[in-house]
Amino acid sequence: MRSHDSYALLDVGDGARLERFGDRVVDRPHPAAFGARADPGRWREADLRFDRERGWTGPAGIDLPWPIAIEGLTLELRATPAGQVGIFPEHLAMLPWLEARIAARHAETAGSAGGGSAGGGPPGPAVLHLFACTGLVTLAIARAGGAVSHVDSSRPTVAWARRNAERSDLATRPIRWIVDDALDFTRREARRGHRYAGVVLDPPSYGHGPAGRPWRFEDDLDGLLEGLATVVEPDGFVLLTAHTPGFDGDRLAERLGRVLPHSGAAIDRAELELRTADGRGLELGAFARWSGGA
Repeated sequence: MRSHDSYALLDVGDGARLERFGDRVVDRPHPAAFGARADPGRWREADLRFDRERGWTGPAGIDLPWPIAIEGLTLELRATPAGQVGIFPEHLAMLPWLEARIAARHAETAGSAGGGSAGGGPPGPAVLHLFACTGLVTLAIARAGGAVSHVDSSRPTVAWARRNAERSDLATRPIRWIVDDALDFTRREARRGHRYAGVVLDPPSYGHGPAGRPWRFEDDLDGLLEGLATVVEPDGFVLLTAHTPGFDGDRLAERLGRVLPHSGAAIDRAELELRTADGRGLELGAFARWSGGA
């Protein structure tokens, strides 16, 4: 992934990663951070540290959010009880591909009455974003001209994403903010006859929907993908990212290929990773991308 002025992976090792998010340096555990740290002294600069037993500590205000300006967006970050901060920096590498898909869709419909968003919304390619979290990808798609259905099971997280839209001056873009279970919402959209130019999903390994429905990636992914196959347009696109052990890019691509149309379609895949300035990598899951045929 290319470097960003407001984000950097500073060091890795001994089961942890040291990152800079805007003006804060954050020390968090990560099981794939193998080997020794390159600069042990640098870890003393951390403003925030997360430990699975003790939670957050450090000189920065643990309960206070802070802003980060990245890729032309302004996001609110904060220390969460799960050890997250509100952005998955490995997803930044996916934004150019998504923006290119939206641009291509606009080019295809140039001169027509509009891109036909789901649910009778404003013109623009309709994109379904499931497990949408705090909105980085949603806002990038909306800025590029997509009409996004942003779906997450956590009401506070959706509220956080809406604040990010306001911070990024994108609050008036065509975004539907939806608190719902991903599978339930997808099935209802299929029954309504709604279709999407693209689908983006980043399912967790484990979780629960707003009604308590349990989610287990390995058991439930195929059913969700089968539902998505009924709502994505034949010439649309799907981006699947995952952070579940045992699911590399090839395995994700195989799952997509089982349920999505093959004629004229292409699937690419790779591992998700971040790199330090001296070139050391940190594995953070994988992705597979399906581009439909005409």
